[in-house]
Amino acid sequence: MKKMPNAQRRTPNLEFRSGYVAETPDGNYAGSRRPKYDLEERLLEFTASIVQLADSLPNTKAGNHIAGQLLRCGTSPLANHGEVEAAESRKDFLHKLRICLKELRETWRWLRLIGRLQLAESAALRANLSEIEELIRIFSASVRTTEKNAK
Repeated sequence: MKKMPNAQRRTPNLEFRSGYVAETPDGNYAGSRRPKYDLEERLLEFTASIVQLADSLPNTKAGNHIAGQLLRCGTSPLANHGEVEAAESRKDFLHKLRICLKELRETWRWLRLIGRLQLAESAALRANLSEIEELIRIFSASVRTTEKNAK
């Protein structure tokens, strides 16, 4: 089997958008070819929860500052993941994966600060922290694998 760079491999997200599977208004998908694991969908859910968390922060100088920072870094991985899928080379793919990982790590730090300052409901915060730790592990493993395969 001929090896090809990641940028040329089909991903479940690309196959998923093959034109005949559409999202319904309730967020579910019509059609029968939905992949078991869709990282983009997971990032979309995480981003939505970050937006809701940012909106729930207190309307204070500190709360507004943290909310703005959280929105910037917490919504970035979703957009950058689209860039990963459209990478033009293995080097570009790796660079964009690293950007996603960097933004996830920054989001993790802001979430920890929110917890330390007790600015949000602890259940919502714990759920976000748990999810971001899993996403960081996923993206870290992807970076390691891509680096290993690039040699």
